Amino acid sequence: MKTGARTLIEALQREGVDTIFGYPGGSVLPIYDELYDSSIRHILVRHEQAAAHAADGYARASGRVGVCLATSGPGACNLVTGIATAYMDSVPVVALTGQVPTGMLGNDAFQESDITGITMPVTKHNYLVKDASDLDRTVQEAFYIARTGRPGPVLVDLPKDVTTSHVKGGGTAPGKVSLRGYQPTYEGHVRQIDKALDLIARAERPLVYAGGGVVHSGASAELLEFAEATAIPVTTTLMGLGAVPGDHPLCLGMLGMHGTQTANYAVTECDLLLAIGVRFDDRVTGKIETFAPNAAIIHIDIDPAEIGKNKSVDVPIVGDVKAVLQALLRRMQKRGDTANWMARLNAWKAQYPLRYRDDNRLRPQYIIRELSDLLKGEGIIASEVGQNQMWAALYYCFRKPRTWLTSGGLGTMGYGFPAAIGAHFARPDLPVVDIAGDGSFQMNIQELGTVAHYQIPVKVVILNNMYLGMVRQWQELFYDRRYAYTELPPVDFVKIANAYGVEGIRVEEKEDVREALETALATGGPFVLDFRIEREENVFPMVPAGAAINEMIGVHQE
Repeated sequence: MKTGARTLIEALQREGVDTIFGYPGGSVLPIYDELYDSSIRHILVRHEQAAAHAADGYARASGRVGVCLATSGPGACNLVTGIATAYMDSVPVVALTGQVPTGMLGNDAFQESDITGITMPVTKHNYLVKDASDLDRTVQEAFYIARTGRPGPVLVDLPKDVTTSHVKGGGTAPGKVSLRGYQPTYEGHVRQIDKALDLIARAERPLVYAGGGVVHSGASAELLEFAEATAIPVTTTLMGLGAVPGDHPLCLGMLGMHGTQTANYAVTECDLLLAIGVRFDDRVTGKIETFAPNAAIIHIDIDPAEIGKNKSVDVPIVGDVKAVLQALLRRMQKRGDTANWMARLNAWKAQYPLRYRDDNRLRPQYIIRELSDLLKGEGIIASEVGQNQMWAALYYCFRKPRTWLTSGGLGTMGYGFPAAIGAHFARPDLPVVDIAGDGSFQMNIQELGTVAHYQIPVKVVILNNMYLGMVRQWQELFYDRRYAYTELPPVDFVKIANAYGVEGIRVEEKEDVREALETALATGGPFVLDFRIEREENVFPMVPAGAAINEMIGVHQE
């Protein structure tokens, strides 16, 4: 007979798990003892939050389910921020947590926490396993739920006595998963697709508004084919960057609060908006009543709860983005004439390019553009949250899907570095760079120990202005430069990196940027670049064209 822990490991292997990010503790020692002899690679992080973010980064970069493991009580609680990050961005993660023995549940035992209750609002589903004979079925269901439909995190809580007890038989997959009440719709309704095609054929100023759902469904090729076949321009959300090549003639860049002027003008002036794998979030729309005021709206999404939640639409299509785009391409007969519309958009592109002051000072936009030129889209970029995130989104040219990892929905500082670690194990063939701010980097700076331990060749580009930059920017613009608790003392990140055994360089002059980036990228192991940028550099533009400035400020300050 096998133990529950052995059964768990075998179930994970059947799901194709090759890497787990975790941190051991008393309640999960039986699992770790089985991991010791298994074929699954375990990466020892230095904080459980980093384990969740690394599993998230692995999932985003690979399209497979990421897995993290933590002990009971504080270990499980430390996963919560990472689980919530994955939930908000629809990332398939399975979190395994230890728990006190079943006979002690509810008794406030040492290192007990009700982690299934705590995570209920931020998981797609979760399980508390009380019988070892349920482990095979539970693991299979957890992975199925995490990766199907709208992806998301699933937590499996494992009491210690469940992992130590013996299981008769087992070792085989329980069979096809069938869950009552959970039947995701993949094929769009034909009648709705035909309605959409009729609107597309008649539109004079159509626009595709594409989001993370395009990337999650693996529909980038279909989206590009559709855009080229119809000559419809595309703007993307922060999460949709890379869904179409950033340098494609039909790409208008990112829209919304920090988006390009052309994209935001296009949304305001379009007469048809094809919203594909998006959720009309507030950072895109501002005041929802003023968003796309002249447009009929087609909304394609696999999650029916998202359609009509924030914005009324004319043609809802529930289904997988990839399948729906394929159906649109198959059934398309007429195409509208967008020549005049594209001429107008190209004129805006020429009139309103992304600009920054290109002088002899060390400016973050220049650093990002140099990095983009060096990698040419052949790499994975993770980011932290704040100004560094927006500079990366605007000035790096993403040419492929799953090459941009960032916390969009939750806006989690400290996400990028551990996510980059996870991405390396998903795609070891690609260079991985974390673009960080000095504030965000210090949230999970202890993971320098992880990259040093395993010689993970993640490069960290710190855009260091010694501020909590985005908050300071708001204080500059709306609080009369009253910088309340946003200034950070100087930190010698190179010395800290060196103390962990990681190489690093501090860069203070513009002429040294390219050589420093080339040195980091050529180094076989991890590398930290500390760029001392202009301290009060801002991210512009800040306001969508479709919303009044005062209204937008009100939305984001309340």
